Amino acid sequence: MKLRILKSAVTNPWFNLATEDWIFQALDPDSHTLFLWRNSETVVIGRSQNPWVECKIDKMEADDVFLARRQSGGGAVFHDLGNTNFTFLSPKDDYDQEANFTIIINALKKLGIDADLSGRNDMQVGDKKISGSAFKHAADRSFHHGTLLVNANMQKLGDYLNPHPLKLKAKGIKSVRARVANLVEFNEDINHETLSEAIIEAFCEYYGDTAPVEELDEASLAKQPTLNKYYQQMADWDWRFGKTPEFTHHIETRFDWCIIDLHLDVKQAVIRDVVIFSDALNVELIDLLKDTLTGIKYDKHEIKAKFDELGKAHPELAAQIDDVSVWLLGEMEG
Repeated sequence: MKLRILKSAVTNPWFNLATEDWIFQALDPDSHTLFLWRNSETVVIGRSQNPWVECKIDKMEADDVFLARRQSGGGAVFHDLGNTNFTFLSPKDDYDQEANFTIIINALKKLGIDADLSGRNDMQVGDKKISGSAFKHAADRSFHHGTLLVNANMQKLGDYLNPHPLKLKAKGIKSVRARVANLVEFNEDINHETLSEAIIEAFCEYYGDTAPVEELDEASLAKQPTLNKYYQQMADWDWRFGKTPEFTHHIETRFDWCIIDLHLDVKQAVIRDVVIFSDALNVELIDLLKDTLTGIKYDKHEIKAKFDELGKAHPELAAQIDDVSVWLLGEMEG
């Protein structure tokens, strides 16, 4: 069976995740395919996760950190240029998950690192996790991807993945934190290039064959319409936020002028239902707040814009509207 080796020269996570989907959906499955890639600073969440629960969205925006949602399951992870990511695609009837782990473990041995499989999904050195994996299967093909911590910024991992304790009752999957270590702790000379070369060598050795390395870049989008379609999906707000499982956000506070107890029901990242309990004397204000929030995206920029418009339309209520706006947006901060 022939081999195919792809390597991304792009660090945009939407491109790389789109390439994974392209590999899984569109490539000929009658080969063993290896794809190696890495991302600029990114939080990647699983298909069934809530970004507002998993991530500090505001801090990510301020620091130009990407948010990406992958097609497969699993928990939230932080990627930066200190991560090397690998993807294996094989025909369903010739898929061997153990073989994939063996290839990675053999590659690490070439670099003087003894790693072991831990459970079904992870690899570790000693008692430290250095790699996690996820899997996907279709009728004729199987897919295994994972990440290796090479020299990742562990401080930032904590910065972006430790969420603000919002009062959210979320459906879906929450991540479990684990003890982790970078591979440079075990070999200070390791980097993305040396690790990629070792993985390619171990891949070819395992299957007893060779293949040229195909370099992927932005021009690949123009050459492959299907890949470009997947890229547009990965970059789209509706995919990254709109695919969030249903959740509720309940907050309450006391202003000088009233108490507000606010309940937001959010489906596909759109506020579908708003309930406000309040002792405010001005019932019109409460109705206006409810009408303004209903049907808009659960997105700070959109909510702020709508409240700004409301304040201009009702200058006599602008001070109270601004109070509510500042409070709600503050509660949404990650």
